[in-house]
This record gives sequence, structure tokens and C-alpha cells, in this order.
Amino acid sequence: MKEALLYKKIDGRKINCRACYQYCVVDNGQRGICGIRENDDGKLYSLVYGKVIALNIDPIEKKPLFHFLPGSETLSLATAGCNFKCLNCQNADISQLTKNDRKTLRENLGKKISPEKIIEMALTNKTPSISYTYTEPTIFVEYALDIMKLAHQKNIKNIWVTNGYFSPETFEIIRPYLDAANVDLKFFSDKFYQQVCGAKLQPILDNLRLLKKNKIWFEITTLLIPNYIDQEKQLENITKFIKTKLDAETPWHISAFSPTYKMNDLSPTSFRLVEQAYQIGQNEGLKYVYTGNLSNIKSHEDTTCPNCGQVNIKRSNYQIQRLDKNGFCHNCERSLDLILK
Repeated sequence: MKEALLYKKIDGRKINCRACYQYCVVDNGQRGICGIRENDDGKLYSLVYGKVIALNIDPIEKKPLFHFLPGSETLSLATAGCNFKCLNCQNADISQLTKNDRKTLRENLGKKISPEKIIEMALTNKTPSISYTYTEPTIFVEYALDIMKLAHQKNIKNIWVTNGYFSPETFEIIRPYLDAANVDLKFFSDKFYQQVCGAKLQPILDNLRLLKKNKIWFEITTLLIPNYIDQEKQLENITKFIKTKLDAETPWHISAFSPTYKMNDLSPTSFRLVEQAYQIGQNEGLKYVYTGNLSNIKSHEDTTCPNCGQVNIKRSNYQIQRLDKNGFCHNCERSLDLILK
């Protein structure tokens, strides 16, 4: 165990965790919503520091990030736990592990790997970045932060794949070391956020603005869950928010839903709905709209120039072909808003 960085002592031996917008009040001997931050006699401890439950080398496009180090590989890692309870979670076996069984042994939450060893793995495999992903990195911020600091010393980039529910306190300590993020904007409805995820919409919107204000590269992903985000108004609100509050150049990834976890009774997202969302993004004036997770159907995955419409990066099954000129359109030389180093 490692003492948590962000918490306050309150009444008696209760503590208030400050890592995410859940701001859990945790009684002695209990854990927060994430299931891995525990109050032990008035002190808050992380149960997953240095305990990796998933570790892989992935194409960076799988995060998905299409404009940050395109074509590279990233060392991806996660610990158990999550501050959301998404009914559609595709990684529920690890994200909900400590919630489904409150008696899960502290020692049985992953393989012990030091921050130094993670850096060694990244250097050995020549991955220019490390991604904190699969579960929510906010809940293992102590571990992530130690790795991130070492990564920057070795010129390795740090990427958070996040639900966007990190607290301002967490953002403040990771900000100097965070190079890019992919943020899920799951709905534009507080009702559905509470119903499906056990969270609220506004903190995610606030954090997207915070990333933009601090000039940290980010891309947004929206999963189209039938009966939840197949309302045209929600999609229009998302695209308007991206354009007016963030930037028309912010990449928006539209992902098709497949039945999983506690949403096995729903149908997969139809091609019609994906195309509808794509057209809404295009009509709003977003420069980079992508679609994915569509079996046997051609997705909109290529990066085209917003000025002349020429294809500059071709993508197929995480394989890419670069046609651009060092981040600029090969035809008209407009910037393609790529981060190449």
C-alpha cells in the first residue's frame, strides 16, 4: 500500500478523497467508489500502487489518438478499479474487480512492477509514449505520477485515456507531465451519465476546457449506445460544444457500441446512426470526424485536409500510410494539426 496524495481528514477518522469528482467521504476501514482507495485509521491508501493488472504494447491509434505521434506504438498499462460503474464497460473484469468482491485481497490486485521497470520496458521496446488506459488512470494517480515523472526524464510522452472525471487537484499535479489525452464524452445528458456511469456531465465538460486552456493535446471519443445517445439533439449539442467551447480542430471519434457487460440486451449500433453522427459533426464544421468499431463496414478513419479535402493519412486495421509532408497537407500545405514529436 502507498499513502494517497490527495485527501483531507474530516470528522473523527473519516476522510474525503480528492482524486476525482466523486469526492468520496470514506469511513474508517472502507473504500471509495473506485474500490481501491481505502481508509486505514484516518489515512487514505492506494491498494494498487505498483500493481499492474493489464500491460500491452498497442498502436497509438487504438487509444484512439489519430493526431498524436501517428503510426507509433505505446506501452499501455492499468491497475484494477474505476471511479465509474459503466453498465457497458468492456473492461469490467478489471475495472469493477474490487467492487464485485469487496473482500478481494489487497495482494491479489495485479503484478508488482515498479515505475522504474515500466520505463525500462518502454525504452527496451522503443515506444515513444506510455498510455495510462483500460481503466481510469485517476484512481491510480500516485503510481501514474511517479511513472510520468520518470518518463519525461527519458523523453517519453505520457498519455491518459480517461473518462474525464479527474479532480482539479489531480490535474494540477499531473499537468506538467501530461502530453496528450483521449477523453470519453459519453453523453450530453446528466440523466444518462448518472444512470449508466454513476457520474455527472458537467465535470467532464469543465475538464475538457481545462485541457484546452493548458494546451494539452486531446481527442474526444463518443460511444453511440442505442436508446441512450441516438437522440439527434444530444449529438448536435456535443458537436456544438466541441466547436464553440474547445476548437473545430479537436478530433472527434465516433465509436459503434457492441452489447457487453450489463447491456447485453441492447442491439449493436446501426451503421445509419454512426453515419448520422458523422454528418452532424461535418455539418457543424468539425475538421476531423472519425468513425470506428464497425465490423466489415468502411469507417471514416482517414485524415483528410480540412482545406482541400485530400487524403493525407490512410488507415486500415491500425495500419497507417503517411502521405502528408511532415504534418502539412501534401497538396495545399495546410497544417493537419498533428503532434509528431
